[in-house]
Amino acid sequence: MSDITPSLQDYPYQITLATRWQDNDAYGHINNVAYYSFFDTAINRFLIEQGGLDVQRGQVVAYVVSSQCQYLAPASYPEAMHVGMRVVKIGRSSVTYGLAVYAGDGQRRVAHGLVVQVFVNRQTDQAVPLPVKVQTALETIKEGL
Repeated sequence: MSDITPSLQDYPYQITLATRWQDNDAYGHINNVAYYSFFDTAINRFLIEQGGLDVQRGQVVAYVVSSQCQYLAPASYPEAMHVGMRVVKIGRSSVTYGLAVYAGDGQRRVAHGLVVQVFVNRQTDQAVPLPVKVQTALETIKEGL
């Protein structure tokens, strides 16, 4: 990490998302619920593309069991959102992600948060160990590597 306030480059996994007109709230700012969508999109894109998670037919699925977001500055449509992600902690059946959202060409930091997922058997809803391919992918973006 370069300093106390991380830049987008401090996150080993990054995606850019286009905002939509409907993402703005009555005040003309990206609504708080949209940030959770940005987090969810980054996490699931990573799990599908890097970890091979089959969200449609796989025996193992990942449920969000905890999430939090702190809003630092407003952003508005049509700014692009740059989402940075890293893994803070890997457990037997869970993972904690650290995420941050940067807005526009200047990539100003507008929000950050944590999301915890638990991997479960789709049929039983019982926690299961992380699939090997998922765990291997998660290790590549683990904080402190």
